[in-house]
Amino acid sequence: MKRIFLFLLVAATLASCVGGSRGELTGVAPREDWVQYNPYGMNYIHFGSYVMGADDQDVPYAHVNSNKRVTVSAFYMDDTEISNNEYRQFVYWVKDSIAHRYLGEAGVGEHVIEEDEYGEIIDPPIINWDEDIDWNGEDEREELADLFLPEYERFYRRKEIDTRKLKFEYFWIDLKAAAGKSGRDLDLSYTNTKGQNNGMRGHTDRSKFIIREIINVYPDTLAWVHDFTYGFNEPMTETYFWHPAYDNYPVVGVTWQQAKAFNVWRSQLLSTWQQQNGEIFVQRFRLPTEAEWEFASRGGLDKNPYPWGGPYIRNILGCPLANFKPQRGDYVDDDGCTTVDVRSYEPNGYGLYCMAGNVAEWTSTAYDESVYEFAHDLNPEYQYDALADDPPALKRKVIRGGSWKDVFYYLQNGTRSYEYQDTSKCYIGFRSVMSYLGRGKTGNPEDWN
Repeated sequence: MKRIFLFLLVAATLASCVGGSRGELTGVAPREDWVQYNPYGMNYIHFGSYVMGADDQDVPYAHVNSNKRVTVSAFYMDDTEISNNEYRQFVYWVKDSIAHRYLGEAGVGEHVIEEDEYGEIIDPPIINWDEDIDWNGEDEREELADLFLPEYERFYRRKEIDTRKLKFEYFWIDLKAAAGKSGRDLDLSYTNTKGQNNGMRGHTDRSKFIIREIINVYPDTLAWVHDFTYGFNEPMTETYFWHPAYDNYPVVGVTWQQAKAFNVWRSQLLSTWQQQNGEIFVQRFRLPTEAEWEFASRGGLDKNPYPWGGPYIRNILGCPLANFKPQRGDYVDDDGCTTVDVRSYEPNGYGLYCMAGNVAEWTSTAYDESVYEFAHDLNPEYQYDALADDPPALKRKVIRGGSWKDVFYYLQNGTRSYEYQDTSKCYIGFRSVMSYLGRGKTGNPEDWN
């Protein structure tokens, strides 16, 4: 009887260990139910195939946008360009985070959490966002003084934040280098494996592929002046980014690198909230690839020159369909002088506003005249993370959509142009995308958004 009892006890123990699976392969359980919802302000773009490239005459005979059929996976895209007020949230977050650190180091308030609930040291410390900063408080005024312009740099003694100090530090993983597909010998500033371009094979230190970047986040408000030598744009420089009148206008004066940093911050903002609320974080926000941008711009209308179809740039009532430069010296025939509200004009078939005109938009794609010849036909992309000392030709990034100061040719879906990643212009902005996890949504397309 004793042996029988022991046998039954062992059997019961083994049965409990396998969770009642009867020894069958059932996967790890339990797993959470997963439904990916639309991020706020984004529309779902279903996967599809389309003819990428020019739909009309190659006016400048540039030969950089030949036709090619490609396929793009499902993703989400902002329905508008990132506005001044949305980008300002990023700037204020960086400003507050720096202030929290100043105050935490000075021992004022509970602005930085240095120990966890068990008394263990947190390194680096965590910013306590629940603790408000009193920017004019007696205890904090002295500690925050270094964040403001020194007195000899102030205009009419105005106490203003020194925007040169608003720097955002972030990290990213160079997956192409880790896979041995970086396209160049790995530089020592990126890894310690120069001359051994074989990715993770033979390397045990993942930190070799973790890149640290520090970016000043404040937009270049002087772009309105330096982009036009003989023009009077000082009022835009003085008010465009901060005045409430322009809150819903597209942010400009941001470099490609600043747009990239914004998406890292936006990803962290959402992921932090999700983790605090017991949810699984999703894919990161990022700039769209050139192929994704063109696919979204077409709005489901393949082989049409404009987001609304074509071939005309006015509707049946004679109203303009985008914000651009209708003719020489005339910027207002389209109901806009410079930039306009990000929800101006009618959206395209995917519910996206101003995919043509208003501001041109950064993409993640590095510019190469012959990219259509060698890029893959499934999610085509060409990336090159240029270093500071790389020649200018390697710093070119594709911009799409045309802007308020461009003629209609640059508004076409297939027209390619570029700008350098470390330059800022008063006619270039951006919008974000997020990859959809899975095959794609099913059911009625009207219910997708």
